[in-house]
Amino acid sequence: MPESRPSVLFVCVHNAGRSQMAAGFVRALSGGAVEVRSAGSMPAEQINPAAVEAMAEVGVDLRGQQPKVLTEDAVHASDVVITMGCGDACPYYPGKRYEDWQLDDPAGQGVEAVRPIRDEIRRRVEELLTSLDVTPATTPAP
Repeated sequence: MPESRPSVLFVCVHNAGRSQMAAGFVRALSGGAVEVRSAGSMPAEQINPAAVEAMAEVGVDLRGQQPKVLTEDAVHASDVVITMGCGDACPYYPGKRYEDWQLDDPAGQGVEAVRPIRDEIRRRVEELLTSLDVTPATTPAP
């Protein structure tokens, strides 16, 4: 494994759905080759239960994760910052790679509505890993 792993930060408002699912997919599909963080500009009390259930269906366990507040340190320490609907609340640093993923918000949705969001996040995470020269696993690591 290289000494310096690429680092990705996923940011959404509550850090309870989209950013947690994306971080879970990076952990599961990168085999540890990518350092991953997630945070929110206004973190929720807990992760969206429908997001936890939808991810469990594909073998990714989010039960131990907690929403975290976005810090400038987290942005500064990351090579790639991916925002998901937090707009101007996300700090900007020159020289960082930024992407804004337009995704439906799973807040208040049932698992049926979260599944297509989960599947789109997985597709984008696989593209992201490929762009970082990391071959995504075909199935999540146990």
